[in-house]
Amino acid sequence: MKKISTFCIAIFSFSVSITGCQCNNLEYDIVIYGGTSSGIAAAIQASRSGKSVVLIEPTNRIGGLTTGGLGQTDIGNKVAIGGIAREFYHNISEYYKDPASWKWQKPEEYKDGGQSRTEDNEATMWTFEPSPALKVFKEMLAKEKVKLVFNQRLNRESGVVKEGAEIVSIAMESGETYSGKMFIDATYEGDLMAAAGVSYTVGREANSQYGETLDGIEWTTTAKTILGSDSRNAVNHNFVDGVDPYVKKGDPESGLLPCISPNGSGEQGSADSGIQAYCYRMCLTDAQENRIPFFKPDGYDELNYELLLRNFEAGETAIPWINSAMPNRKTDTNNRLGFSTDFIGQNYAYPEASYAEREKIAEAHRSYQQGLMWTLANNPRIPEQVRNEVSRWGTCKDEFEREDGWQQQLYVREARRMISSYVMTQKNCEGIEVVADPIGMAAYGMDSHNVKRYVTPEGIVKNEGNVEAHVKAPFPISYRSIVPKSDECVNLVVPVCLSATHIAFGSIRMEPVFMVLGQSAALAAAEAIDEKKNVQDIDYLRLKKTLLENKQVLNLQ
Repeated sequence: MKKISTFCIAIFSFSVSITGCQCNNLEYDIVIYGGTSSGIAAAIQASRSGKSVVLIEPTNRIGGLTTGGLGQTDIGNKVAIGGIAREFYHNISEYYKDPASWKWQKPEEYKDGGQSRTEDNEATMWTFEPSPALKVFKEMLAKEKVKLVFNQRLNRESGVVKEGAEIVSIAMESGETYSGKMFIDATYEGDLMAAAGVSYTVGREANSQYGETLDGIEWTTTAKTILGSDSRNAVNHNFVDGVDPYVKKGDPESGLLPCISPNGSGEQGSADSGIQAYCYRMCLTDAQENRIPFFKPDGYDELNYELLLRNFEAGETAIPWINSAMPNRKTDTNNRLGFSTDFIGQNYAYPEASYAEREKIAEAHRSYQQGLMWTLANNPRIPEQVRNEVSRWGTCKDEFEREDGWQQQLYVREARRMISSYVMTQKNCEGIEVVADPIGMAAYGMDSHNVKRYVTPEGIVKNEGNVEAHVKAPFPISYRSIVPKSDECVNLVVPVCLSATHIAFGSIRMEPVFMVLGQSAALAAAEAIDEKKNVQDIDYLRLKKTLLENKQVLNLQ
């Protein structure tokens, strides 16, 4: 068999600047690592709680996915979102009330859609461009006493200093050191959590481990046959039947096309180390004065998109994207169908990878998507109506720092997940188990993007891992799921890479929920300081009272 194409492990490099430092040891009540939306909410709340706080962002841009292209807010029942998160979406609404905010479109011309539609006379707005989200976050932080630090990456090898189970300080690669009474890991990757020696997992649990039905390997194509009335939809985001997986059609000896696993589907419901696919949530525009046309990236090879072309030739007719409308003739563009923006199976190494390796993985994802968009807009094997529509769009001149209009924030849908004394599972999502110590609510369906691309016994290509299962109602998230086991770390809170199974995390992992959990993490950290207790030992009833006073939603009864 011929050698598999190296496209799927192609690597590129770029540098990340680090600000100069005098290698001081800086002391704060609360040290937050990760300027994601969750980290920002935590920092704002820490300031409002009267604590000295530093927010350390490893890159030069705060906000994570909320400012990185994910303007189509995924949440489900919006009533579940309160506190600083709702304040943010209210401020977005206020921003768009200003006529000066509408440069490329009149406000009356804009219509939002999807699960995040803003209703008439609603005080919040749930769809937005990346740059206004960044502006709103900066304005919210400017009103608080938050020390904001950019371009400082944690020394993951030796930067976490502990005395017993207590973190004393964390050091950056630059040598800058931050001491604190409490620490919050608000990164998508869980780097501080891991470096602090806290237990975690990567990948999918077997369904049998926690008594679930949707967690492990998922390749069924007729979901109702397996689960009766269960609402998961394994047939979505897959190839039409008949797509040949081999370089030379019908010839296994010619080798597999790029990014197809040679190991088959795996056993239904079993565990593996795969994680759901990443992509960039593209912010596109059809305003010609603001549009950067799609271009062919360096190293482009049509073979890398042969599966896309064959899928159309086998009968696919739709454009492989979800092009959700944002204000000013822009979009939040997401994955759809069998071959789309998700770079399936090419992120497994990311959670544990070095910074340099992560940069290569991120750049490989960007190059893949750039090539995808150019192919859809230009390749004559793509249906004409698809080419005509895709070629109307391009990246935006006025959004991101890169000249090509692409963002730096990769959509890290999941990475590490902590294992604490309480693990959120499918049973929580379905209301079978209800926690007694809620700190916020999740409301989105149990959602996993595809994990693997494989060859079926019939000799055709399919994707594996897609799950879309509704939750009946918003469900509470346990305080115990955001604090480590007490023998591992007593002054760390983890609101993003929290303790949850793969499928439960698939519901919880939404930006407004991360904001909710970030605020709750800061309130818990402040209480632990005030009570001079470990985060595991604080008075939950006191915390609950404080959460409610700060407008968090803990139940809908």
